Amino acid sequence: MAAFETMRPLRIGVQFHQQHTTYASFADAVRRAEDMGVDTIFVSDHFFPLYGDPLGYHLEGWTLLTAMATLTKRAEVGCLVTGAGYRNPALLSNMAKTVDHISQGRLILGLGAGMFERDYQEYGYEFGTPGSRLDTLEQALQVIQRRWEVDSPKPVRKVPILIGGSGEKKTLRIAAKSADIWHGHGEPAAFRQKVAVLHDWCARVGRNPGEIECAVSPFYGMSPVNTNVLDAYVEAGATHFILGMGKPALDMPWNFERLTQVLEWRRTRLATSSALQG
Repeated sequence: MAAFETMRPLRIGVQFHQQHTTYASFADAVRRAEDMGVDTIFVSDHFFPLYGDPLGYHLEGWTLLTAMATLTKRAEVGCLVTGAGYRNPALLSNMAKTVDHISQGRLILGLGAGMFERDYQEYGYEFGTPGSRLDTLEQALQVIQRRWEVDSPKPVRKVPILIGGSGEKKTLRIAAKSADIWHGHGEPAAFRQKVAVLHDWCARVGRNPGEIECAVSPFYGMSPVNTNVLDAYVEAGATHFILGMGKPALDMPWNFERLTQVLEWRRTRLATSSALQG
């Protein structure tokens, strides 16, 4: 299969896992990431740590997202991704619109079906099935977009919708219909296949695939960064790289080594491209 052609600029983001950290440490990390030049900064939408001590420190995502809107001035901010079943969608639309105003139009609304059962069970939400959670996601999108049309004030801008997940039968269909950004995982070859399926769904629903930015979170556990793998993701269709970053324990620092390497890779790639064109 030929490489996917795109005219989109390469964007670099980071997702801070807000576990085993204090708010002061988290806020410092957000400021540092923006100073380093990232384009996007995300948090998670889980209620408990995903690794390390399962009863360790953990902070709520949307409250942090509101703080991030004031901690930053340039980078776009969002949750990667909000579980559609955790919140009433009309309320979520108002929350998102408010953060969009606080950030002066820098919110990305990330949505997904949710997948960690503990989040649902301990907070009293029905976990259901993958199919029912995807139905909830699709219904929530309709409510959110309708509320943005009728509520006052409206969002500052057309808030980009990010859909997270790689299911080929439902999730990628929902992304083809509603997403401005699609976020997936997997090795480059697998990611390429998901992009192809997304484009196929775009053809079925009458959507221009060029309207959807393809984002990926590579390198879980990989250090140093392999720039050949980054290049392979670009060939597979990715133009937005979101690096996951977490602390294994409360007394440990954030490690920005991989983010530094990926930002340098982009700088070198852009410089090479400019030299070839000039």
